Amino acid sequence: MTKRAIIIDDERLARSELKKLLQDHPEIEVIAEAANANEGIEKIGNMAPDLIFLDIQMPGKTGFDLLTELDRLPQVIFTTAYDEYALKAFEVNALDYLLKPVEPRRLADALHKLEYITEEKETIGTALSPQAVNRGILGENDQVFVKDGERCWFVKLNEIRLFESVGNYAKVFFSTHKPLILKSLNALEERLDEKVFFRANRKHIVNLRMIERVEPYFNGGLLLEIKGGEKIEVSRRQAVKFKEMMSL
Repeated sequence: MTKRAIIIDDERLARSELKKLLQDHPEIEVIAEAANANEGIEKIGNMAPDLIFLDIQMPGKTGFDLLTELDRLPQVIFTTAYDEYALKAFEVNALDYLLKPVEPRRLADALHKLEYITEEKETIGTALSPQAVNRGILGENDQVFVKDGERCWFVKLNEIRLFESVGNYAKVFFSTHKPLILKSLNALEERLDEKVFFRANRKHIVNLRMIERVEPYFNGGLLLEIKGGEKIEVSRRQAVKFKEMMSL
């Protein structure tokens, strides 16, 4: 299956070289180029590529800044001349990391990873209805990019056990990490699949698949124990909805 790609790099020569190398990979169709992050964000939004080749250091916004502004992430292969960024790139779990000038063999290795991940995702599948997809709902196998200070991660939604409101920010709980993102809980709730993520109260959205115990609580509410050990109260009003959803 052909994958549609956008090359985002401020160096015209680097874009041209990469396009030339990709001619040996007919499974990749380069549908657009962008010379900076803002242009890249616009083209990704309009064209919904499967893959982006992304430079990290660009005038204005960096490649990492670009990723924080995307709701739904394509697969990402970083391309950069600065190997000092290698550690950070791998920490965010990008598909791959190519040093410029890009070597044909390394490019082939990166695209092989893409093929493997695509097959894995198609096997897992997604349970989203067409209506949910049309509303821009994120499936549990979709990735989101989380940046907190100098640390960055790609995280699958099904790995996130909890979102907690902190003013205009939301704290994201996954693995041992709890970074903050600049999104309100209401904005997140609109994009999350309600079959997986449940608004327990004013401050918390929980991943239903991460609940280990449910106990009765004060005033007809419930207390949820989440896999990471967090205990989250479900308000009385939401407890009624929760019991209906879980057939309790």
